[in-house]
Amino acid sequence: MSAFWLKLVTMFCFSCMTLSDPESKGVVWRKAGEAITIQCSTSDVAVEYLHLYKGLSEELQVVFKDRQSESPNIAFRDRLQTNAAFPDVDIFIRNLTSTDTGPYWCMYKKFDGVLGKLIKTKGRGSVLLVVAESGESARGNQECEMKHQKLVLVSVVITAAVLFAFIMCAFIWIILKTKTSYTTVKPRRQATNDVYEDMRSTLRR
Repeated sequence: MSAFWLKLVTMFCFSCMTLSDPESKGVVWRKAGEAITIQCSTSDVAVEYLHLYKGLSEELQVVFKDRQSESPNIAFRDRLQTNAAFPDVDIFIRNLTSTDTGPYWCMYKKFDGVLGKLIKTKGRGSVLLVVAESGESARGNQECEMKHQKLVLVSVVITAAVLFAFIMCAFIWIILKTKTSYTTVKPRRQATNDVYEDMRSTLRR
């Protein structure tokens, strides 16, 4: 497995639990040079700030936006733009590269006057972006399909083995039961023969 796929599997394992949320977009595949639109939204109209983070620990801020302005990260400045009205914001990123692969989180913040601090809430639209070089996307799908087929084959083999073991156990049980029944009946037949012999001896006398 290449370093690219090892990195992808690691990110997927750490992100799948969070990105399985119905409000997330799951896994999005793109080829190098293509674009993606991340649609961040929230039902809380009182939020004041939007942060789009990248990374397992949200270590990179891709863009910061409020109602009046926005501030993209320097690595995305020439290829990022936002549309729609705050707080529901469409974030368009073009000219994707493999380094853009990773989870993206839509996070909103608002000031809580009672607590006296900023409160952070997760918005809708988080995605796990996978940017593959030419041919890697198709190869990845083929590998997933092969793994699925292997899993099905293993399941069939295990089921057949369990069924065979059950049949063998039943067959052995029937043989043992039949043998036990035969052994139990045999002494009774011997007793009958003894009585018959005694009767013959009496008649001879």
